[in-house]
Amino acid sequence: MNLDFSNKDQIFREEVKSFIEDNLNKETARRIGEGLPVSKEDTQEWQIKLSNKGWMAPNWPKEYGGTGWSLTQRYIFDEECGAASTPRTIPFGVTMVGPVIIKYGTEEQKKKYLPKILSSDQWWCQGYSEPGSGSDLASLSTKAIKDGNCYIINGTKTWTSLAHHADMMFVLVRTRSDCKPQEGISFILIDMKSEGISVNPIVTLDGSSEINMVYLENVKVPLENLIHEENKGWTVAKYLLGHERVSIAEVARSKKALSRVKEIARLNLDGGRSLTKNDRFMDKIIKCEVKLQALEYAELKVISDAVKGNPPGAEASILKIRGSEIQQQITELTLEASGYYAYPYQMKSMEKGSNEPIVGPSWGVSSAPKYFNTRKTTIYGGSNEIQKNILAKMVLGL
Repeated sequence: MNLDFSNKDQIFREEVKSFIEDNLNKETARRIGEGLPVSKEDTQEWQIKLSNKGWMAPNWPKEYGGTGWSLTQRYIFDEECGAASTPRTIPFGVTMVGPVIIKYGTEEQKKKYLPKILSSDQWWCQGYSEPGSGSDLASLSTKAIKDGNCYIINGTKTWTSLAHHADMMFVLVRTRSDCKPQEGISFILIDMKSEGISVNPIVTLDGSSEINMVYLENVKVPLENLIHEENKGWTVAKYLLGHERVSIAEVARSKKALSRVKEIARLNLDGGRSLTKNDRFMDKIIKCEVKLQALEYAELKVISDAVKGNPPGAEASILKIRGSEIQQQITELTLEASGYYAYPYQMKSMEKGSNEPIVGPSWGVSSAPKYFNTRKTTIYGGSNEIQKNILAKMVLGL
């Protein structure tokens, strides 16, 4: 396994660094680096710049507007974006439904949706989970019944991230009940402006409302919005989740976050001296660094194998499990390093343009909200418990 970067790759890395330096909004980067929220407009500004450069879709084939980058170049791009604290590209369009449409969509669907995803003119959300159907996704009950040239859809979707910003939603619905649960599911695209859709925010532990309940009441959707074949949606969903799980590892952003923990530890005094002099705390930092380095090498091995024509199987679950666990551990260390400064609830102070005075140093403001928000990482993209079951079957044969 060769993990060295070629001269060509190093030249590409410098090109990415230069682009980021010239195009990234410095205030946006500062907020992201400090764990503060950014607006839809901030994210869209960055995505439009990527689109204008032709870099919006590293994971798409070149003939559909992708970059044509190698897997190594895609890794370098993600690494440099994480190191520079760029906004995350919203994954639901370009990372999730885009590849699905490319693989399973009709030519008409490709022409209709792919250009708008690339230009960031159309935002998407994911309609998978339901009340009572999360990790056991095959038990979903949202129904789609044919009525002439339309489906009539009724049901409820939950934990729907950014639905309040979305123009479109891709959903799993039940189109047949007299069969195994997985065999009666279809994958359908829904215009969020359709009559009968209502979106209600869910306020999470950190005080934000980025996730939503989406209610579908007699929503009419054209039959042409079906992706792949009717009752074959489970196949599409598995393909999509493979893309999601590998991207969840986020090694580069975890590196950046861990370096921030060290900086907070240096600034925050424990009994008159820096936390970096506290052996017990630094032992936790070192152990986390070792885990992160191991994850990085695991991700590089997945890339190396994929270059040789061996796409990830169980490895996607491993990256998802370890990546999400490390992200949580880093927020725990951030909280510990912040100490008493993490106590005040300062959601108003975190908002962009707020005049609300900050209690304590700025690095303490986001520590607790980030900790609470990151509890979700071991759940989305297929809960870690489910991923461990997958590993038990695929690797151990249990």
